[in-house]
Amino acid sequence: MESNNLPANEKQLNFLEEIIEKDLAEGVHKSILTRFPPEPNGYLHIGHAKSICLNFGLGKKYGGKTNLRFDDTNPVKEDTEYVESIQEDIKWLGFEWANVFYTSDYFDQLYEWAVVLIKKGLAYVDDQTLDEIRANRGTVTQPGKNSPYRDRSVEENLDLFQRMKAGEFPDGAKVLRAKIDMAHPNMQFRDPIMYRILHASHHRTGDKWCIYPMYDYAHGQSDSIEHITHSICTLEFDIHRPLYDWFIEKLEIFPSHQYEFARLNINYTVMSKRKLLQLVKEGYVSGWDDPRMPTICGFRRRGYTPESIRAFCDRIGVAKRDNIIDYSLLEFSLREHLNKVAQRRMAVLDPVKVVIDNYPEGQTEMLTAVNNPECEADGTRQVPFSRELYIEREDFMEVAPKKYFRMAIGQEVRLRYAYFVTAQSVEKDADGNITCIHCTYDPATRGGDSPDGRKVKGTIHWVSAQHAIDAEVRLFDRLFAVEAPDDCPEGKTFLDNLNPDSLKVLNNCKLEPALAEVKTLDKFQFERLGYFCVDNDSTPEHLVFNRSCTLKDSWAKIK
Repeated sequence: MESNNLPANEKQLNFLEEIIEKDLAEGVHKSILTRFPPEPNGYLHIGHAKSICLNFGLGKKYGGKTNLRFDDTNPVKEDTEYVESIQEDIKWLGFEWANVFYTSDYFDQLYEWAVVLIKKGLAYVDDQTLDEIRANRGTVTQPGKNSPYRDRSVEENLDLFQRMKAGEFPDGAKVLRAKIDMAHPNMQFRDPIMYRILHASHHRTGDKWCIYPMYDYAHGQSDSIEHITHSICTLEFDIHRPLYDWFIEKLEIFPSHQYEFARLNINYTVMSKRKLLQLVKEGYVSGWDDPRMPTICGFRRRGYTPESIRAFCDRIGVAKRDNIIDYSLLEFSLREHLNKVAQRRMAVLDPVKVVIDNYPEGQTEMLTAVNNPECEADGTRQVPFSRELYIEREDFMEVAPKKYFRMAIGQEVRLRYAYFVTAQSVEKDADGNITCIHCTYDPATRGGDSPDGRKVKGTIHWVSAQHAIDAEVRLFDRLFAVEAPDDCPEGKTFLDNLNPDSLKVLNNCKLEPALAEVKTLDKFQFERLGYFCVDNDSTPEHLVFNRSCTLKDSWAKIK
């Protein structure tokens, strides 16, 4: 991964790039092979995006390859739905894997290797319950106690392990443990569990197996089978690395090696799969792809682009220590990309009617509007203008304070691409709400400039009332109202930190007619309002747009 802050020929290497370049230079490896190994028990989130960009990015940069391997060792929680969603997310981010593998592809080999360890006197079948195993494991300051079954003979262990595989014993009756050292200072070495009994149908192997390998046993061996050169994990797995190496050493197999980097933590967000599942199941969000969720499919539906997420992951870099990344940096990366590629349109989200009294009744003229000032090739479009318009309600005040440069009684303002207008009077309903603003316009200012050189300080957007199309607009904000949702006082949970204003639905929005024919996930900048994306729920009869982000960081003022 490269930093955006330096010219291409001066970009600094991160510590993983330094390791890879050293390995290649010294001939440790002729080429590199990385892997991305998600468990198919949920949808990928933005933290996974960093790992995807890192593993696939390193493979691409150094002319190597990256495997996609599903860590499917827990059939109770895994499903093909998640397998398909993970593949879709990786492709959407712009990456292609060399091979698709599953840990379940290696179940036979892993079983045979477990037999090898038993024969070497390095594994045994334990009849203790999980509670007893935990109780006898010891603490950081106290050694653990040997299992009373630790000294079973090789023959007895082989027999019991084969019978475990054959399904003779119920769930939890026995486990297979590595035989290392119950007094080891690294708790991972205190006879870790390698296999447990689990009578559950697997999404790929069906009912063939009723014993399943644990992550610490299966992971390193799967890397070894695939000849992974650089197994890159997040920092919480650093304490597991010695055990990873121990299994490979004792089995005398290809020496894959594990490296750790800091996982992605973003404020105003939770990324625990358990908590995300709770949000979905208990109805706090509409689903895994709710645009407020930190899932990749949620960001996609909200209007994020793969380019913006890759740029974000590039910006935060690769560190060896955990830190918290500001959510605003993610939004900045989106704005930066959409500013370049999103076409501009005019939309009024909270409309109030404007009538230009001295404009000819029944007349419509077409005004030229620029599609994207950042991209000349996007050209222009024609926008209809007529006597009756809609403007944003907040763009008008009867009595304007100082430095208010939008529409006010007696104050001239520019209509974007159109004319100078001056508000003269208003109509109100019985409750005192303004229902119509009456204006006059200067016909000589077509295009937004005055031939006599007079200046106006305010420019507002508008939509022709006669030609406007209706739409629903969903204003999404951060799902949580506090920076650290998991930090809760006693008696509270992360759910108490939900942002009550994370979604506002506006049903009376008026859009310029150029937005009548759009497709799902089309992205636009609504001038002066922000970036918006066509939602999955949208139909030709009922358009629905999601706000991807505002034009500026609205949370900066709040903080």
